[in-house]
Amino acid sequence: MTITQLKYALAIAEHKNFTKAAEKCFVTQPTLSTQIQKLEDELDIIIFDRGKKPIEVTDVGRKIIFQARNIVNEADRIQDIVDQQKGFIGGEFRLGIIPTVMPTLLPMFLNNFIKKYPKVKLKIEELTTEEIITRINEGHLDAAIAATPLESDHIKERPLYYEPFVAYVPTNHRLRDKKTLEVSDLEIEDMLLLEDGHCFRDGVINLCKVFKGQEDEHFQLESGSIETLIKLSNEGMGMTLLPYLHTLDIKENLNPNLKHFAEPSPAREVSIIYHKSELKMQIIDAMHDVISGVIRGAIAFSNVEIISPLAK
Repeated sequence: MTITQLKYALAIAEHKNFTKAAEKCFVTQPTLSTQIQKLEDELDIIIFDRGKKPIEVTDVGRKIIFQARNIVNEADRIQDIVDQQKGFIGGEFRLGIIPTVMPTLLPMFLNNFIKKYPKVKLKIEELTTEEIITRINEGHLDAAIAATPLESDHIKERPLYYEPFVAYVPTNHRLRDKKTLEVSDLEIEDMLLLEDGHCFRDGVINLCKVFKGQEDEHFQLESGSIETLIKLSNEGMGMTLLPYLHTLDIKENLNPNLKHFAEPSPAREVSIIYHKSELKMQIIDAMHDVISGVIRGAIAFSNVEIISPLAK
């Protein structure tokens, strides 16, 4: 068997279609099919059930695919060793970023990173934490920026910064006159939330539950974006919580709506995460250094209490 055959098998397992897998691998469909047939003949097993639409991986095939992914990763490590020995920082790098971090952090570091490391070809996707974990484990992302800790056995985490939660309290709200908030002031009945699937939403729920012991069904109104939550709050629909970096772009006339928490401030930990196989570490290290450098001037909070992003 060959590394190429294993890469073809991984592509088919991902796309569940020989034609799409061939396009992904930049070969003709007959070439890919021939190589997979040779692999199955050599192993004397069937990896893919071609009678199903879409194609399914057989029971033994799933074990083969799992091992193939490990082998391909280890083969890729050889190039990593060579790149590190030469001090080369370049090549394709696939990065995932969660939606509540993408619009604030990306503009802060992207231009600096591209200028400093012009040989790195970044491919950036906005993805939920669940999607990120899946893609890292399947080898479709080299790294990601997400709220942590995630408690995943196969993923390593390197904190970048700690971002406090800031309350957005509209006019005529019961907490409007308070200069500094306590977490115990929060009432989940009038809290506007992001839609399910956002880890910041889960962090807000966890923050409220710790002190109130209340359940999710109290929440009435949810939205897909932080900007919409702010607009709904301005309409008197309730208060909401924002990540600190989002407050830096708030219009000046709305600044009175922002309320900080008493220390230790509830905060989320934002980290660069990657597979424990530690591929492309020279690029991960470079990105960590660039982001840590630019974020230092924006977030100076240290006395914080980390709120878990994991849904309880």
